[in-house]
Amino acid sequence: MLPASRIDAKGQPVIDLWAILKIAFPLFIQAGLQAALNLIDTWFIGRISVEALAGVGGVYWLVLGLLFFLTGIGMAVQTRAAQFYGAGRRADAAAEVWSGLYIALVAIPLCLVLAWLGQFLVPLLGVSSAIQEQALAYWSPRVWGGPFIIAETAVLAFFMGIGRVKLALVVNVFILVVNTLLNAVFVFGLGFGVEGIAWATTFSIGTGLIFALVLFLSPSMRANYNSHKAWRLRPVAMKGLLFLGLPIGFSIGVDILGFAVFQAMMTRLGAIEGAASQVVIMLTSAAFLPAVGLGKAGTTLVGQSIGAGEYVWARRLGNRVIALSVIYMFLFGLLLAFFGQQLVTWFISPDDPSALALIALGTQLALIAAFYQVFDGLHLGAVFCLRGAGDAKTPALVLFVLSWGFFIPLTYVLTFESGQGWFSSLPALGYGAVGGWWAANVYILVLSIFLAWRWWKGAVFQRVVA
Repeated sequence: MLPASRIDAKGQPVIDLWAILKIAFPLFIQAGLQAALNLIDTWFIGRISVEALAGVGGVYWLVLGLLFFLTGIGMAVQTRAAQFYGAGRRADAAAEVWSGLYIALVAIPLCLVLAWLGQFLVPLLGVSSAIQEQALAYWSPRVWGGPFIIAETAVLAFFMGIGRVKLALVVNVFILVVNTLLNAVFVFGLGFGVEGIAWATTFSIGTGLIFALVLFLSPSMRANYNSHKAWRLRPVAMKGLLFLGLPIGFSIGVDILGFAVFQAMMTRLGAIEGAASQVVIMLTSAAFLPAVGLGKAGTTLVGQSIGAGEYVWARRLGNRVIALSVIYMFLFGLLLAFFGQQLVTWFISPDDPSALALIALGTQLALIAAFYQVFDGLHLGAVFCLRGAGDAKTPALVLFVLSWGFFIPLTYVLTFESGQGWFSSLPALGYGAVGGWWAANVYILVLSIFLAWRWWKGAVFQRVVA
C-alpha cells in the first residue's frame, strides 16, 4: 500500500487527503506549540520592559541561527528514518536516533565556546547599554541548551519519520507546560528577568529530551524497532546523517542568521523599532511554525515513498502538501492584515511609556508582513518536500546566496539613513523599519519562486540510505 493512498472505484491508487491530514495535523499542532512557546516567552519579556524586548530580539535569531547549523543533523533523522521505514528496515530507522545523540554529545564543547563568544558578539550590535545588557543576559543560558536541542530534535524526528507523530506532539505539550510554569516562577516569583526566560527554555527542552527518550525506549518501541539494541556506534550511519544533515542545518542556519542580521538592523534603529520588529516576527512565527509542521509531513510522506521506490507517487504527495501549506499561510495573512493591531497590542505592557508608538509601528509592520505569507507557504512546502527527496545541497546553496547576497544588502539600503548603519560607503535610502520589512517581502518572494521551481522541475529524487 502506497503512503497516504486509497483505492478508488476503478481500482487505482489515489491520494487520501485524510491520511495526509492524519500525519500533518499532529505535526501542525506540534509546531504550533513551538510557536505558542515563542509567543508566551515574548509576552513575559514584554512584561519586563521595551529594552528587554529589543535586547532579546537583537540576539534571539542569532542564537537560533548558530544552533541550527547543528540541529539540522537532528532533522536529517526524519528523512533517513522515513526511508528506512519505507524500505521495511525498522531497526536501522531507530539506529539513526543514537547517531543523532552521539553527535549532540560532540556538540557540547562547541556550544560552550559559542556561549563564551557572546561577550564579543553582542557589542557588535551597536545598541544602547540597556539593550546590550538584556541581550547578554539571554545569550549564554540559551546557547548552553544547544546539545539538548540537537538530541531532542533527533528523537522527535524519528517519531515523525515513522509516522508516530502523536508521540512528538505529546513531548512538545510537555515542554510548553514546563516552560510556561518556569517562566512564571523565574520572572514573577524570583525576579530573574530575561535570564530567567532563557533558563526556562533550556530546562524545559532538557526535561522534554528525557521524556522523549523514555518513549523511544518504551516496550512497544523496543519490540518493534529494537530501539534499545541500536546504541552501538555506527560510523557509516553517522557519516550519512552528517552528509544530509549539514546541508539542512546550513540552509536553516544561514536563513535564520540572515534574519538575525535583519533584526539587528531593526534594533540598531532604536528600542521601539527593535521591539516592534521582534513582536511581529514572533507573530509571523505563529503561522510559520505550524506550516513547518505541514512541511514535515511532506518530508515523511515523500521519504517513505522514495524508500519504497515510488518516485512518481512521492511527487504527487509533495504537490498536495505544498498546496495545503500555501492555503494555510494565505488564511493567516488575511488574519494578520485585518487584526494586526489587536495582536500586537497583546504583547505590549500598557504601562510602558512607549506603548502607543510601539503599537503604531508594530501594526504597520504586521500589515507589511501579511503580504508575504502565501509565498512563505510555498517556500516551506517546497523545501521540506525536497528534504524528503534527499535534495538538500542545492536549496541550501541558493538560500545562502539569496540571504546574504541579496536580502541583507537590500535591507541595509532600504533601512538606514546615511551614517546610521555600520558601513558609510553603502547607499542608504532611510526608510527605517518599514523599508526593512519590504525587503523581507521581496526576498521571500524570490526564494519561494526558486524552491517551487526546484521541486516541480528540477528536483533530484534519491535514496539517502543504503
